[in-house]
This record gives sequence, structure tokens and C-alpha cells, in this order.
Amino acid sequence: MLELNWKPLRSCLTAIVVAATAVCTLVPASPAWAQSRTLPDFTDLVEQVGPSVVNIRTLEKAKAAAPGSADEQMLEFFKRFGIPVPPNMPRAPRPDRSPQPDEDQPRGVGSGFILTADGFVMTNAHVVEGADEVLVTLTDKREFKAKIIGTDKRSDVAVVKIEATGLPAVKIGDINRLKVGEWVMAIGSPFGLENTVTAGIVSAKQRDTGDYLPFIQTDVAINPGNSGGPLINMRGEVVGINSQIYSRSGGFQGISFSIPIDEAARVSDQLRTSGKVTRGRIGVQIDQVTKEVAESIGLGKAQGALVRGVESGAPAEKAGIEAGDIIIRFDGKPIEKSSDLPRMVGNVKPGTKAVVTVFRRGASKDLSVTIGEVEAEKPARKASAGPEPKPPVAGAAQALGLAVSEVPDAQKKELKIKGGVKVDSAEGSAARAGLKEGDVIVAIANSEITSVKEFEAALAKIDKSKAINVLFRRGEWAQYALIRPSR
Repeated sequence: MLELNWKPLRSCLTAIVVAATAVCTLVPASPAWAQSRTLPDFTDLVEQVGPSVVNIRTLEKAKAAAPGSADEQMLEFFKRFGIPVPPNMPRAPRPDRSPQPDEDQPRGVGSGFILTADGFVMTNAHVVEGADEVLVTLTDKREFKAKIIGTDKRSDVAVVKIEATGLPAVKIGDINRLKVGEWVMAIGSPFGLENTVTAGIVSAKQRDTGDYLPFIQTDVAINPGNSGGPLINMRGEVVGINSQIYSRSGGFQGISFSIPIDEAARVSDQLRTSGKVTRGRIGVQIDQVTKEVAESIGLGKAQGALVRGVESGAPAEKAGIEAGDIIIRFDGKPIEKSSDLPRMVGNVKPGTKAVVTVFRRGASKDLSVTIGEVEAEKPARKASAGPEPKPPVAGAAQALGLAVSEVPDAQKKELKIKGGVKVDSAEGSAARAGLKEGDVIVAIANSEITSVKEFEAALAKIDKSKAINVLFRRGEWAQYALIRPSR
């Protein structure tokens, strides 16, 4: 019987296994980013959220055109040339019948979505504004007359109520989890085409196109009639209300804006409770802080809100906030850009105390302010003309192209300032910086000045080969300017 020697064979097999293992380790697994990704399927989302989206039609009373009026003449023009009459144009009474009571005429079409099972519906304020009657149609074709609970023009949010129960309400999403590049979907009635579904991605967040709203920008196809409909994430949650589009043609051009649902929900809660929205205010007029100004005054980076003016008797004035201050924090939260401030203040209940941190002449200062309530805007008052300018004072100011003089006492009182110097003429570098005759300079190079003497002394210490920051008042408004050396 033939005997086999297994030792050489065993050694050979071992070598083959080791070699195979080594080869495997040299070929790494495909990274996650290299794996293929399939496009999302929205069918389940449409079935889930679709029944919660409604169509909104509005009607208004058609006013009869007075005989001989411009409206009647325009109607005759349309009739003669066969032009369709606009739906919102007053109709002349027919000659074969006596004038009838005002008739309902179609006004517009929009979208909305069901907030609660007992019939509260959210939409845009501009969808229902001015309507005499609001009709809500569900996906099962049931139609209801809706009562307008409240509208808020500032946020463009409205809540209406229909008498129904057991309705499919939407789920509200967390806006903080929404990411740029994430897939989203919209359902609405563009051009009256009910239950239209479109999809795209989140293009950007925190788009500032309004005082109180940091919009969500998407490339979801939104057209007239989509207004008020929901923006939905892949979890079937509403993250926004489709509200605006950027368009030169009136149709979709790839840029759409939605109201973040957290902002809209805050507004809707107040509308459902009291029928109106209460916002906080402190009474300041603000502007952006440029990078150059920030660097020149020692702020470091462009941040905060520049206080251009303080309303007389407003909470800001009582707290000690001055024109020219830069508000860098509100209640401990940083102000990255000026539009952050009205949104933060607006979300605070009137009567609440808050701490405002201002940057003033090179240093930060905390001020306590009691939040007021938003009211109708007051027109800005013009500063009354003071006495005739005094002869310009010569000196170091001339090197900057400035001729200045003392500020009249009456003007100091009106502007509520301690002093400063009045610009009698501005040429060269000063003119290029934006200074004009009649402006009042209150600080230069972060140093407050109360007289021409102090102004000249401050100028004498400044390196005029570098840009000089100047805080000035123009009427009630404060602004920074950078005077650059002449070349």
C-alpha cells in the first residue's frame, strides 16, 4: 500500500491560504461614498401626506361700475375689442335688468394643509387677504366654507377653520434637522391643478428676504397656486410653507422660498389663541455692519446690527442705547447679521426684560431693556434747520477735506447729543467717504467729541496715512464712514 507524505502537501496548502489572505487585504472595501445611491421614491409620502393638503379658493363681491365712470369706459373697451374682462374688475349693470346685489366672483386659488383633526388649516396670508368668502376643498372632493381665524402679513401666515372632524392632520417637522441638499417635496394647486406633486432639494437655509423670516430656499417647482401648501421632508413631516418664488417671467425658474414651519407654528398658535400676533420691539432703526467698519473700530469681524437711529421714548432709548452703537448680542445670543435682531426681539413677549450687549467706542456694554410691543411705524422726523452755519474752522480737518463748526444748541437738543461738530463742507477724502454738508460728527477714531477743539485735538493724534472711522449723524440717523487718505 502506497503511503503519502502529508507534510509537504500541508505546507503547500498553508502557503496558498496565506497568499490568498494577503491578496484580500490589498483590496480594500469600497468606501460609503463610492457605493451607488438610488433616487428617492416619493409614492409613500404622497399617500401619507396627500390627504392633508387642501385646495383653497377665494371669492369677493364684484362691485358694480358707476355709469360714466372710468371702469364703465374700460369695460366698453374690452367688449368692443373682444378682450376678456379681468375677474376683479367692477361690472356694469346689465341694461336688461335692474342692478342686483353684489355677486360673488372668483378671486384666486391657493393651497393649504390641515393642522388639526377638528378643522384648523394653515395657508399664506396673501392667499386669503381681502376675500369675502373662502372655500376649502379636500382630496375626497368635500368642500367647506372656511372662517378666517387670523392673518399675519409680516410672516405671510394665515389660519382658517372649517367645520369638520376626523381630518388627517400633518406631522410637524424639526427645522433644526433640515439640511442643505436634503430631498423635499411640495404638494399644491399650481395654476389650479389640484394635488400636484413636485420635488427637489433644499438649496439654502436662513435666506433673508424679510424682517422676521429666514426663508428656506429650494429648487422645488413652485408656481402660482402653490402658495400656502406644505414643504415636506422624506420623513413625511412638514418643514415649511411654500410662499414665494424668484421669477422674471411669473413662472418657476428654479428658486423657491418657504416659510420655516417653526416660525409659522409660532404665529399660528397666537392666531388660534387671540386672532392676532403680538411681537416685541425696542424701537431702533438698524443697518448692516461692513467688514471695513468692523475692523476700523476694533470689532474684529462684521457682525451685529448698527443702530442708525433710536426712537424717542422707545424702550431702547430708556435702556441707554444710542445711535451709533452696534448691538452684538441679544439676551446672550450673538447677532451675526442685522436681520437677526428684529427676529429675536419679535419673538419675545412684550413686557419681558432682556439684556442687550452693545459695542460702543471700542468696548462692550450690557444694557437692560424692557421689550415693548410692535405698533404702526412712525414716519421719521426731519431735523429742523438750525441757524446759519458759522464760518468754517481751519485746522487739521482741512487735510481730510472737511470744514467744521460748533453744533448749535438747538440742534444738540433736537438730536439728543452732547456735542460734536457740524460739517459745513466736505470735499476730497471726506466727500468720497459719503460725508455731506449738515452732517454732525459725534466721534472719530472711537473717540467721542463735543466741540471743534476736541475734534482738532483728536485729529492731531491720528495717523492720517490710514483710514479713519467717523461716526456721524444725518438728521435722526447715525452712520459710520471711513475717510481714506488722499493718494
